[in-house]
Amino acid sequence: MKIQILNDDFAVCKVNNISDKILKEDFVFIGKTDEELSLVCKSSLVPNDAQKVSNGWRAFRICGVLDFSLIGVLANISNLLSENNISIFAISTYNTDYILVKQMDFKKAINVLAAAGIEYV
Repeated sequence: MKIQILNDDFAVCKVNNISDKILKEDFVFIGKTDEELSLVCKSSLVPNDAQKVSNGWRAFRICGVLDFSLIGVLANISNLLSENNISIFAISTYNTDYILVKQMDFKKAINVLAAAGIEYV
């Protein structure tokens, strides 16, 4: 398995609305439920009127398109990181999974995954 490190700082936000400008960005995740509207975006794009913001996240993606029949890909990575006291914020898309880790734990996370045989690009 290979992971790709994303070279941006990210924020996880609780917002009231999302502007068309943010939707045009290349890396934005939106989650909407009956209780909240969440946004993950580059830290530089956090809306001024965000209700809550958690800054200082780094991210990597699992390379390739993951077939829905694959079992345990995200669980394997999250278990490795959990065993090393590294908290994650996971996002799944149709193609793959993204894992965000706080900046202070990012280098350790990459080292843990590399020691387990996961390559990164």
